[in-house]
Amino acid sequence: MKKLLGILVLAAAVWLGLELSPSAGESAVSATPTQWTSSAQCKACHEEVYAEWEDSWHAKSWIDEDVRVQSADFSNKICIDCHAPRPVFETGVGNRVLPRSSRRAEGVDCISCHLLPDGSIAGTIDNPSAPCRPVARRELQRVDFCAGCHDQHKTVTQWKLTDHAANGTGCIECHMPLREGDPNAGRYHQMAGGHDIELVRSAVALRASRDAEGIAVEVENVMRAHSFPTDERSRAADLFYRPAPEDPEQRGGWSHLHRIRDPYRHEVDLPSTLLQATAEGPDGPWENNVEEHPVRGLRIPAADAEGPIEVALFYKLAPYYRDGEEVLVTEQVTDPLIDARLVHSVVVP
Repeated sequence: MKKLLGILVLAAAVWLGLELSPSAGESAVSATPTQWTSSAQCKACHEEVYAEWEDSWHAKSWIDEDVRVQSADFSNKICIDCHAPRPVFETGVGNRVLPRSSRRAEGVDCISCHLLPDGSIAGTIDNPSAPCRPVARRELQRVDFCAGCHDQHKTVTQWKLTDHAANGTGCIECHMPLREGDPNAGRYHQMAGGHDIELVRSAVALRASRDAEGIAVEVENVMRAHSFPTDERSRAADLFYRPAPEDPEQRGGWSHLHRIRDPYRHEVDLPSTLLQATAEGPDGPWENNVEEHPVRGLRIPAADAEGPIEVALFYKLAPYYRDGEEVLVTEQVTDPLIDARLVHSVVVP
Protein backbone atom coordinates (compact mmCIF):
# COMPACT_ATOMS: atom_id res chain seq x y z
CA MET A 1 0.00 0.00 0.00
CA LYS A 2 2.78 2.40 0.90
CA LYS A 3 4.50 1.55 -2.39
CA LEU A 4 1.33 2.35 -4.34
CA LEU A 5 0.89 5.63 -2.47
CA GLY A 6 4.48 6.60 -3.28
CA ILE A 7 3.93 5.93 -6.96
CA LEU A 8 0.79 8.09 -6.98
CA VAL A 9 2.58 10.95 -5.23
CA LEU A 10 5.45 10.77 -7.72
CA ALA A 11 3.05 10.71 -10.68
CA ALA A 12 1.19 13.71 -9.31
CA ALA A 13 4.44 15.62 -8.87
CA VAL A 14 5.50 14.88 -12.46
CA TRP A 15 2.09 15.96 -13.79
CA LEU A 16 2.15 19.18 -11.77
CA GLY A 17 5.67 19.95 -12.97
CA LEU A 18 4.66 19.50 -16.59
CA GLU A 19 1.60 21.72 -16.18
CA LEU A 20 3.53 24.52 -14.52
CA SER A 21 6.60 24.45 -16.79
CA PRO A 22 6.44 26.58 -19.97
CA SER A 23 6.20 25.01 -23.39
CA ALA A 24 8.99 25.46 -25.92
CA GLY A 25 7.10 28.37 -27.52
CA GLU A 26 6.46 29.99 -24.17
CA SER A 27 10.13 29.61 -23.26
CA ALA A 28 11.04 31.41 -26.47
CA VAL A 29 8.65 34.25 -25.64
CA SER A 30 9.93 34.66 -22.08
CA ALA A 31 13.51 34.69 -23.34
CA THR A 32 12.94 37.65 -25.67
CA PRO A 33 13.92 41.17 -24.62
CA THR A 34 11.39 43.11 -22.60
CA GLN A 35 13.08 46.36 -23.54
CA TRP A 36 13.01 47.40 -27.18
CA THR A 37 16.00 49.57 -27.93
CA SER A 38 16.59 49.15 -31.67
CA SER A 39 14.70 48.25 -34.82
CA ALA A 40 17.37 45.61 -35.41
CA GLN A 41 15.59 43.52 -32.77
CA CYS A 42 12.63 43.20 -35.13
CA LYS A 43 14.57 41.82 -38.08
CA ALA A 44 14.70 38.12 -37.16
CA CYS A 45 10.92 37.70 -37.11
CA HIS A 46 9.91 40.43 -39.57
CA GLU A 47 12.58 40.03 -42.23
CA GLU A 48 10.45 41.17 -45.20
CA VAL A 49 9.03 44.18 -43.41
CA TYR A 50 12.45 45.10 -42.03
CA ALA A 51 14.01 44.99 -45.52
CA GLU A 52 11.26 47.25 -46.88
CA TRP A 53 11.66 49.71 -44.02
CA GLU A 54 15.46 49.67 -44.26
CA ASP A 55 15.15 50.75 -47.92
CA SER A 56 12.60 53.45 -47.11
CA TRP A 57 13.05 57.17 -46.64
CA HIS A 58 11.66 56.80 -43.14
CA ALA A 59 14.77 54.77 -42.33
CA LYS A 60 16.95 57.37 -44.08
CA SER A 61 15.26 60.41 -42.58
CA TRP A 62 18.27 61.23 -40.38
CA ILE A 63 20.98 60.56 -42.96
CA ASP A 64 19.21 61.97 -46.06
CA GLU A 65 21.68 64.38 -47.64
CA ASP A 66 18.95 66.80 -48.76
CA VAL A 67 17.57 66.99 -45.23
CA ARG A 68 21.06 67.52 -43.83
CA VAL A 69 21.63 70.47 -46.15
CA GLN A 70 18.22 72.08 -45.63
CA SER A 71 18.35 71.71 -41.83
CA ALA A 72 21.96 72.95 -41.66
CA ASP A 73 22.97 69.51 -40.42
CA PHE A 74 20.10 69.61 -37.91
CA SER A 75 21.28 72.81 -36.29
CA ASN A 76 17.66 73.76 -36.98
CA LYS A 77 16.61 71.59 -34.06
CA ILE A 78 12.90 71.67 -34.84
CA CYS A 79 13.63 69.27 -37.71
CA ILE A 80 14.87 66.59 -35.30
CA ASP A 81 11.35 66.03 -33.97
CA CYS A 82 10.13 64.28 -37.12
CA HIS A 83 13.42 62.89 -38.40
CA ALA A 84 14.28 61.04 -35.18
CA PRO A 85 11.02 60.94 -33.22
CA ARG A 86 10.14 59.33 -29.94
CA PRO A 87 7.26 56.83 -30.17
CA VAL A 88 4.01 58.26 -31.48
CA PHE A 89 2.06 56.46 -28.77
CA GLU A 90 4.24 58.14 -26.14
CA THR A 91 3.50 61.68 -27.27
CA GLY A 92 -0.10 60.87 -28.22
CA VAL A 93 -1.69 60.02 -31.55
CA GLY A 94 -2.39 63.23 -33.44
CA ASN A 95 0.01 65.28 -31.29
CA ARG A 96 3.29 66.65 -32.55
CA VAL A 97 6.05 64.15 -31.90
CA LEU A 98 9.07 64.92 -29.73
CA PRO A 99 12.73 64.28 -30.57
CA ARG A 100 14.73 61.43 -29.10
CA SER A 101 18.37 61.67 -28.12
CA SER A 102 19.49 58.12 -28.95
CA ARG A 103 19.84 55.93 -32.11
CA ARG A 104 18.95 58.87 -34.33
CA ALA A 105 20.61 57.16 -37.29
CA GLU A 106 17.62 54.78 -37.39
CA GLY A 107 15.38 57.68 -38.37
CA VAL A 108 11.66 56.98 -38.25
CA ASP A 109 11.93 53.37 -37.19
CA CYS A 110 9.86 50.42 -35.96
CA ILE A 111 9.95 51.72 -32.40
CA SER A 112 8.72 55.17 -33.45
CA CYS A 113 5.46 53.68 -34.69
CA HIS A 114 4.97 50.46 -32.72
CA LEU A 115 6.27 50.95 -29.16
CA LEU A 116 3.59 51.56 -26.55
CA PRO A 117 4.21 53.58 -23.36
CA ASP A 118 4.17 50.41 -21.19
CA GLY A 119 6.95 48.85 -23.27
CA SER A 120 4.69 46.51 -25.22
CA ILE A 121 4.31 46.48 -29.00
CA ALA A 122 1.35 47.75 -31.04
CA GLY A 123 0.31 45.64 -34.00
CA THR A 124 -2.70 44.93 -36.17
CA ILE A 125 -3.68 41.76 -34.27
CA ASP A 126 -3.32 40.38 -30.75
CA ASN A 127 -0.72 37.61 -30.76
CA PRO A 128 0.47 36.69 -27.25
CA SER A 129 2.44 33.71 -28.59
CA ALA A 130 4.71 35.86 -30.78
CA PRO A 131 8.04 36.99 -29.29
CA CYS A 132 7.00 40.65 -29.22
CA ARG A 133 3.45 39.81 -28.05
CA PRO A 134 1.78 42.49 -30.24
CA VAL A 135 -1.40 44.15 -29.03
CA ALA A 136 -3.95 45.18 -31.66
CA ARG A 137 -4.21 48.97 -31.92
CA ARG A 138 -6.52 50.42 -34.55
CA GLU A 139 -4.76 53.78 -34.35
CA LEU A 140 -1.97 52.42 -36.56
CA GLN A 141 -4.33 52.57 -39.54
CA ARG A 142 -5.73 56.02 -38.88
CA VAL A 143 -4.71 59.22 -40.62
CA ASP A 144 -4.21 60.96 -37.28
CA PHE A 145 -1.41 58.51 -36.53
CA CYS A 146 0.60 60.11 -39.36
CA ALA A 147 -0.41 63.64 -38.41
CA GLY A 148 2.17 64.07 -35.65
CA CYS A 149 4.77 64.56 -38.38
CA HIS A 150 2.83 64.90 -41.60
CA ASP A 151 0.50 67.69 -40.62
CA GLN A 152 3.29 70.12 -39.81
CA HIS A 153 2.61 71.67 -43.22
CA LYS A 154 -1.10 70.83 -43.24
CA THR A 155 -1.09 67.65 -45.35
CA VAL A 156 -3.64 65.96 -43.08
CA THR A 157 -5.67 69.17 -42.84
CA GLN A 158 -5.78 69.27 -46.65
CA TRP A 159 -6.83 65.61 -46.80
CA LYS A 160 -9.71 66.17 -44.38
CA LEU A 161 -11.36 68.46 -46.94
CA THR A 162 -11.33 65.88 -49.73
CA ASP A 163 -13.64 63.17 -51.00
CA HIS A 164 -10.98 60.66 -49.89
CA ALA A 165 -11.62 61.63 -46.29
CA ALA A 166 -15.38 61.39 -46.79
CA ASN A 167 -14.97 57.92 -48.29
CA GLY A 168 -12.57 56.71 -45.59
CA THR A 169 -9.55 56.43 -47.89
CA GLY A 170 -6.57 57.36 -45.74
CA CYS A 171 -2.80 57.63 -45.94
CA ILE A 172 -2.02 53.92 -45.90
CA GLU A 173 -4.20 53.10 -48.91
CA CYS A 174 -1.79 55.04 -51.17
CA HIS A 175 1.45 55.06 -49.20
CA MET A 176 1.35 51.60 -47.56
CA PRO A 177 -0.75 49.46 -49.92
CA LEU A 178 -1.46 45.80 -49.26
CA ARG A 179 1.18 43.41 -50.60
CA GLU A 180 -0.21 42.05 -53.87
CA GLY A 181 -3.60 43.36 -52.72
CA ASP A 182 -3.82 40.58 -50.13
CA PRO A 183 -5.06 41.63 -46.65
CA ASN A 184 -3.40 38.53 -45.17
CA ALA A 185 0.01 39.52 -46.54
CA GLY A 186 0.24 42.79 -44.64
CA ARG A 187 1.20 46.23 -45.97
CA TYR A 188 4.31 47.44 -47.72
CA HIS A 189 6.61 49.27 -45.33
CA GLN A 190 8.54 51.29 -47.91
CA MET A 191 6.12 54.18 -47.29
CA ALA A 192 6.40 55.53 -50.84
CA GLY A 193 6.21 59.31 -51.16
CA GLY A 194 7.89 62.14 -53.00
CA HIS A 195 10.99 60.05 -53.75
CA ASP A 196 8.84 57.65 -55.80
CA ILE A 197 8.55 59.39 -59.16
CA GLU A 198 5.83 57.01 -60.38
CA LEU A 199 3.68 57.95 -57.39
CA VAL A 200 4.33 61.62 -58.13
CA ARG A 201 3.32 61.09 -61.76
CA SER A 202 0.07 59.46 -60.71
CA ALA A 203 -0.86 62.50 -58.61
CA VAL A 204 -0.75 65.20 -61.30
CA ALA A 205 -1.61 65.68 -64.98
CA LEU A 206 -0.22 68.08 -67.57
CA ARG A 207 -2.07 69.30 -70.67
CA ALA A 208 -1.17 71.84 -73.34
CA SER A 209 -2.84 73.02 -76.54
CA ARG A 210 -2.42 75.82 -79.05
CA ASP A 211 -4.94 78.61 -79.58
CA ALA A 212 -4.99 82.08 -81.14
CA GLU A 213 -3.20 83.63 -78.17
CA GLY A 214 -0.36 81.12 -77.87
CA ILE A 215 -0.31 77.89 -75.89
CA ALA A 216 -2.74 77.17 -73.06
CA VAL A 217 -1.22 75.01 -70.32
CA GLU A 218 -3.11 73.22 -67.59
CA VAL A 219 -1.70 71.35 -64.62
CA GLU A 220 -4.17 69.37 -62.52
CA ASN A 221 -4.02 67.75 -59.10
CA VAL A 222 -5.74 64.55 -60.27
CA MET A 223 -5.21 62.50 -57.13
CA ARG A 224 -6.83 65.23 -55.03
CA ALA A 225 -5.80 63.67 -51.73
CA HIS A 226 -3.79 66.70 -50.56
CA SER A 227 -1.93 69.57 -52.20
CA PHE A 228 0.70 69.06 -54.89
CA PRO A 229 3.44 69.11 -53.76
CA THR A 230 2.76 68.57 -50.07
CA ASP A 231 4.27 68.13 -46.63
CA GLU A 232 7.72 69.68 -47.01
CA ARG A 233 8.25 73.33 -47.87
CA SER A 234 11.39 72.20 -49.65
CA ARG A 235 9.39 70.28 -52.27
CA ALA A 236 8.74 72.11 -55.53
CA ALA A 237 7.39 71.52 -59.03
CA ASP A 238 8.37 73.65 -62.01
CA LEU A 239 6.86 74.10 -65.45
CA PHE A 240 9.32 74.78 -68.26
CA TYR A 241 8.97 75.05 -72.04
CA ARG A 242 11.32 75.04 -75.04
CA PRO A 243 11.32 74.79 -78.86
CA ALA A 244 10.72 71.22 -79.99
CA PRO A 245 12.15 70.49 -83.44
CA GLU A 246 11.62 66.95 -84.70
CA ASP A 247 15.14 65.91 -83.76
CA PRO A 248 15.30 65.88 -79.91
CA GLU A 249 19.04 66.48 -80.08
CA GLN A 250 18.36 69.88 -81.63
CA ARG A 251 16.12 71.10 -78.86
CA GLY A 252 17.53 74.11 -77.04
CA GLY A 253 17.44 75.36 -73.48
CA TRP A 254 14.34 75.58 -71.32
CA SER A 255 12.45 78.71 -70.23
CA HIS A 256 10.72 78.80 -66.86
CA LEU A 257 6.95 79.25 -66.85
CA HIS A 258 5.65 78.63 -63.32
CA ARG A 259 6.67 77.31 -59.91
CA ILE A 260 4.42 75.32 -57.55
CA ARG A 261 5.65 75.48 -53.96
CA ASP A 262 4.93 76.57 -50.39
CA PRO A 263 7.76 78.95 -49.36
CA TYR A 264 9.68 78.85 -46.11
CA ARG A 265 8.45 81.15 -43.36
CA HIS A 266 11.35 83.53 -43.87
CA GLU A 267 10.52 83.90 -47.57
CA VAL A 268 7.90 86.49 -46.78
CA ASP A 269 7.98 88.01 -50.27
CA LEU A 270 6.95 84.74 -51.95
CA PRO A 271 3.33 83.56 -52.17
CA SER A 272 2.27 79.98 -51.69
CA THR A 273 1.46 78.49 -55.07
CA LEU A 274 0.61 74.94 -54.00
CA LEU A 275 -1.91 73.20 -56.23
CA GLN A 276 -4.58 72.33 -53.70
CA ALA A 277 -6.87 69.30 -53.84
CA THR A 278 -10.02 71.32 -53.20
CA ALA A 279 -11.33 74.65 -54.43
CA GLU A 280 -11.48 76.08 -50.90
CA GLY A 281 -9.65 75.61 -47.63
CA PRO A 282 -11.10 75.02 -44.15
CA ASP A 283 -11.85 78.73 -43.72
CA GLY A 284 -12.81 79.68 -47.27
CA PRO A 285 -10.56 80.48 -50.25
CA TRP A 286 -6.95 79.39 -49.94
CA GLU A 287 -4.64 82.15 -48.75
CA ASN A 288 -2.53 82.73 -51.81
CA ASN A 289 -2.72 84.76 -54.97
CA VAL A 290 -3.42 81.77 -57.20
CA GLU A 291 -7.12 81.05 -57.42
CA GLU A 292 -7.21 77.94 -59.60
CA HIS A 293 -7.54 74.73 -57.59
CA PRO A 294 -7.29 71.85 -58.31
CA VAL A 295 -6.76 72.80 -61.99
CA ARG A 296 -4.45 75.70 -62.81
CA GLY A 297 -4.41 77.43 -66.17
CA LEU A 298 -1.25 79.10 -67.50
CA ARG A 299 -0.23 80.56 -70.84
CA ILE A 300 2.79 80.74 -73.10
CA PRO A 301 2.33 83.91 -75.19
CA ALA A 302 2.19 83.59 -78.97
CA ALA A 303 5.49 85.46 -79.34
CA ASP A 304 7.25 82.68 -77.42
CA ALA A 305 5.27 79.83 -78.96
CA GLU A 306 6.27 79.80 -82.61
CA GLY A 307 6.72 76.33 -84.02
CA PRO A 308 6.46 73.09 -82.02
CA ILE A 309 6.87 73.64 -78.29
CA GLU A 310 7.63 71.12 -75.57
CA VAL A 311 6.04 71.81 -72.17
CA ALA A 312 7.27 69.82 -69.19
CA LEU A 313 6.65 69.48 -65.47
CA PHE A 314 9.63 68.76 -63.22
CA TYR A 315 9.68 67.73 -59.56
CA LYS A 316 12.25 68.66 -56.95
CA LEU A 317 12.96 67.47 -53.42
CA ALA A 318 14.93 70.63 -52.65
CA PRO A 319 13.75 74.14 -53.54
CA TYR A 320 16.90 75.48 -55.16
CA TYR A 321 18.64 74.35 -58.32
CA ARG A 322 22.28 73.46 -57.89
CA ASP A 323 24.89 72.94 -60.55
CA GLY A 324 27.72 71.48 -58.53
CA GLU A 325 28.33 73.95 -55.72
CA GLU A 326 26.59 76.81 -57.53
CA VAL A 327 23.02 77.70 -56.55
CA LEU A 328 20.98 78.90 -59.51
CA VAL A 329 18.01 81.27 -59.68
CA THR A 330 15.08 79.20 -60.92
CA GLU A 331 14.17 81.66 -63.68
CA GLN A 332 17.71 81.37 -65.06
CA VAL A 333 17.77 77.58 -65.23
CA THR A 334 18.01 76.25 -68.79
CA ASP A 335 18.43 72.56 -67.93
CA PRO A 336 16.17 71.56 -65.02
CA LEU A 337 17.35 67.95 -65.24
CA ILE A 338 20.59 68.95 -63.53
CA ASP A 339 18.68 68.93 -60.25
CA ALA A 340 15.09 67.77 -60.87
CA ARG A 341 13.15 64.78 -62.21
CA LEU A 342 10.82 64.82 -65.19
CA VAL A 343 7.19 64.17 -64.29
CA HIS A 344 5.31 64.80 -67.55
CA SER A 345 6.09 66.24 -70.98
CA VAL A 346 3.77 67.38 -73.80
CA VAL A 347 4.77 68.48 -77.30
CA VAL A 348 2.40 71.00 -78.90
CA PRO A 349 2.70 71.04 -82.74
